[in-house]
Amino acid sequence: MAEIEYKGIKVGGSKLLLILPLIGTLIGGLWGGFEVYQRYIIMEKKINSFVSPDLSDYDKRIDLIQQQVTMLQGELSMILDEVNLVASVAKELKNDLKGDVRRIETIVEDVETRVKEDSRTNEKRIKRTCKGNRTRHD
Repeated sequence: MAEIEYKGIKVGGSKLLLILPLIGTLIGGLWGGFEVYQRYIIMEKKINSFVSPDLSDYDKRIDLIQQQVTMLQGELSMILDEVNLVASVAKELKNDLKGDVRRIETIVEDVETRVKEDSRTNEKRIKRTCKGNRTRHD
């Protein structure tokens, strides 16, 4: 087997097979740690250089929309009040018209009754008059 001697220390082949992967792992770990650190530094620079966008235009728009919504709610409330007023007036008019129609129906029925009675009375008078004229001419 191959042996390496360095400053009085002899290392055999089997030990070399254990040491070489260990050294490779240490070097890989150091390299990985360096990469993570580099990425962290780059990320920190990006975060520090970040400038938040100007959202004041959106805030103005939101305020304007809120004002418009408030105004529309007020107008809608006024419109609903007007609709309720018109509905109550229409209901009153309907009830008044019902009363007027009932009174007119009563009057018409009374007039019809009188006309029928007058018609009957006139028919009776005409028949009596015709009978009286016949008896005089005979």
